Amino acid sequence: MIIIRPIRANDYSDLENIAVESGHGFTSLPVNEELLRNRIAASEASFAKNVTKPGTESYLFVMEDTKTNKVVGTSGIEASVGLTDAFYHYHLGKVVHSSRELNIYKSVDTLTLCNDYTGVTEICTLFLNKSHRKNNNGRLLSRFRFLFMAQHQKRFADRVIAEMRGVSDDQGRSPFWDWLQDHFFSIDFPTADYLTGIGKKQFIAELMPKYPIYVNLLSDAAQAVINKVHKNTVPALKLLQGEGFSRGGYVDIFDAGPTVEAKLDDIRTVKQSDACQVIIDEVDEQSQQFLICNTKVKDFRATAAPLLHRETANQVVISQQVADALGVEKDDWVRIVSA
Repeated sequence: MIIIRPIRANDYSDLENIAVESGHGFTSLPVNEELLRNRIAASEASFAKNVTKPGTESYLFVMEDTKTNKVVGTSGIEASVGLTDAFYHYHLGKVVHSSRELNIYKSVDTLTLCNDYTGVTEICTLFLNKSHRKNNNGRLLSRFRFLFMAQHQKRFADRVIAEMRGVSDDQGRSPFWDWLQDHFFSIDFPTADYLTGIGKKQFIAELMPKYPIYVNLLSDAAQAVINKVHKNTVPALKLLQGEGFSRGGYVDIFDAGPTVEAKLDDIRTVKQSDACQVIIDEVDEQSQQFLICNTKVKDFRATAAPLLHRETANQVVISQQVADALGVEKDDWVRIVSA
């Protein structure tokens, strides 16, 4: 059975393997033991914390295959970004040069360094091992976060974003960063990406151009990838678009990948989820599939399973196996949404 749960300290080895497999461009999981262990510790503290409003909490979940007791994926939520470290993006804008006398009108796209997303909630750190990219596991690993957020809304901001991985090759070279490197930096993309991942972001403020960049001055290769996603990220982008996320006019400062955003209350899974009381009984395996989670924080569990939803009574019939996986009993409350 596949379940989602908060990460634990003894998951370190599995998390390190995920960090290695994720490769270049996956900034939130640098291959660095101290940083990964700190990430786990921060997550454990966040799940244990009594929260009344979003702060610096960092929630890291793992997907576990109970047949092997191995972690096969990870997914995270940052409650409120940019409160302790600057959170940079480029804003896509326009500058118009015109002269009525000369009958000239020219609109030029620009990139302006900003911190506009400070204080919003970010979903992040989504990665699933190749061995388990099947049976809609990827959808579960992404969407369950919205069930958690729907159940515990006071822990999160009313605006949610996701940074989409931009275009880079198998060696970690980004066409967009190549142009920045040639003109403003002396470090390659994997190095810049790694430094950001381990929290060393001061170089961004020190070396990034302070004034808007005219897009038409960039190389053709750099212009071509602005607001585009990595080929492996296309499914994740489509899933979020199906949830109501859209491009907000901001891109990553390293690879120019798009950032998508949505109001928390407008996210499809949040809007369509229902809180139900549990009935434990036999369930036909051909019954409709739902995503289901318990209502806990520290002992949060989620999975996908066939169940019977009695909408008018706010009840859900689940099997004993699913109840055990979620850590719930008869008459406990759960949150569900159609898979």
